[in-house]
Amino acid sequence: MKSFQRPAGLLSLLMLAAITLQSQADVGGSNLVFYGITALALLIFFFMIVSVADNFMVIESKAKGIDTDETNMGLFPRLSDLFSAKKADYLENEHVVTLKKGYDIPLEGEPAGSVDDTLNVTRFAVNPPDYYGLMPIPKMEVEVGDAVKAGDVIFFDKKLNRIKFAAPVSGEVIAINRGLKRSIAEVVILADKEQTSRKYDLPAADASRADLVDFLLDSGAWPVFRQRPYNVVADPDVVPRDIFVSTFSTAPLAADLKLSIAGREEEFQTGIDVLNRLTDGLVYLGLDGREPAPTAFSAVANAEKRYFRGAHPAGNVGVQIHHIHPAGPGENTVWTVDVNGVLLLGELFKNGRYSTERVIALSGAPLSQPRHVRTHAGANLGELLQDDSLTDNVRILSGDVLTGTQKGSEGFLEFYRSQVTVLEEGNEAEIFGWLLPLKPRASISPTIPTLSKFEATTNTHGEKRAFVVNNDYEQVMPMDIYTQQLMKSIMVNDFESMEGLGIYELVEEDVALAEFACVSKQPLQQILREGLNTMREQG
Repeated sequence: MKSFQRPAGLLSLLMLAAITLQSQADVGGSNLVFYGITALALLIFFFMIVSVADNFMVIESKAKGIDTDETNMGLFPRLSDLFSAKKADYLENEHVVTLKKGYDIPLEGEPAGSVDDTLNVTRFAVNPPDYYGLMPIPKMEVEVGDAVKAGDVIFFDKKLNRIKFAAPVSGEVIAINRGLKRSIAEVVILADKEQTSRKYDLPAADASRADLVDFLLDSGAWPVFRQRPYNVVADPDVVPRDIFVSTFSTAPLAADLKLSIAGREEEFQTGIDVLNRLTDGLVYLGLDGREPAPTAFSAVANAEKRYFRGAHPAGNVGVQIHHIHPAGPGENTVWTVDVNGVLLLGELFKNGRYSTERVIALSGAPLSQPRHVRTHAGANLGELLQDDSLTDNVRILSGDVLTGTQKGSEGFLEFYRSQVTVLEEGNEAEIFGWLLPLKPRASISPTIPTLSKFEATTNTHGEKRAFVVNNDYEQVMPMDIYTQQLMKSIMVNDFESMEGLGIYELVEEDVALAEFACVSKQPLQQILREGLNTMREQG
């Protein structure tokens, strides 16, 4: 009832002022001020009565199980009801989750809505660091000079020797590049002009789950499954409670995943059917509720569809899991698969071939023609960007600006990525930039309005500083998690607090926007990964 204390106090003051003025008024004259104050007091009194009734209606609706965030049960329209975009008609009978928190960074360099099929990339790589949970030096199955087909085994983990990692294309192995402490960083393949795939003996349609798992492990397709908690390659001995697929991305300048399945709808459906055979639970499909009309994803069968509306990170599969059925250890272990992973499974089971073909976005203001291109997993970034004359003062990312990995032109597209982003380096100091923000920039604060899209740089506009308490994380995190308290518990290795504050529900991409908004410039993604690794090591 605190919301009524201020109107009640104002009402009392007005009534006192009215009585005082009336007592001082002439007996024979009218007191317009008195009547005006009295009328205002009556209006405030009426508003208080209606507001109380409005609150009681909302409370009663919640008690009856009505989602008052989605449906306004009060007497007054909400500002979001008046000014936000309305749901499309096709969503009336669908499960729709509307997220109120988040932020879309308005960057220039959005990719065009068509697909360029003319780009020729000759070098591809398998990158062991793409897969969390592997040992840094896997067991190699090929050497430089070996010829491989798409789907041939390249390496496997020494601890998880059942899980094989396959070549994304056919060709010749031309390099095995090493990183720190002799770890394997990249296995580079010079692609054939005509692609060939390894031959497979597909399991029968009525094969048991165990036989299906064995086939997927041997085929090299198993790494498409990632397991929550920890976001590691899925454990084949674990039966997931559910499997989740997000069909859209809300990350800055992200690829349009509708282009990925255009003409491949049957393969996608086949992939969804395979997922249903791997879980005793449900396969959930997260769809974009901002679309004005149904997309090809809406026609997919054998999946529970949930539509999400809101700003980034509405497209993150972790956010969708949180609002559908949260993940956790033990019986709440779930798997996630991205759209390209579902297509890989569909291609394998429908056409009997291993194909990592995908549509990716080449985005960023420095590019002359930001666009979508068709390629394969592990494509060389320099060759993907060969049509653009880039300066040396740019940063090339495998991924988006929030979660991407910095790569040079000799780097390669990571396995789970569908985007390459190019940014100008922010290595020029801006005089009094913190005091007089003269250049456009993105900010969740209304004190620095972003009126249009702008060219971003890598400048962080500040350095790491004290981890201060504020509500910035709560503005952009559409999850019921105390992010700052969780991060501090990770930093001091408080295992019980980490578990109680929801570390099992998060992976790096889920806190990336909070890291962008952080006034303390804390590396939240790095902190979270350290916490996840610690909890995983503790068992």
